[in-house]
Amino acid sequence: MAGAQRLVALQGDTLDQLLAREAGLGPGDLSRVRDANPGLAALEPILPLGTAVIVPATADTPAPATLPLIQLWS
Repeated sequence: MAGAQRLVALQGDTLDQLLAREAGLGPGDLSRVRDANPGLAALEPILPLGTAVIVPATADTPAPATLPLIQLWS
């Protein structure tokens, strides 16, 4: 999958926590991600440690947030 993102679950992760933390995605993206990962729904609600989740790319996938540079001392 071109442009797809691969995420890996940490201990205690739910799918929505993983998507929010690693990809900045919300509840509206859950069904799209489940569709791209056959069998993933059977592993929920708590994903096993190390579960790989593919997030398919879309035209409206948000770019990673870039924070402005703050200079404390000059």
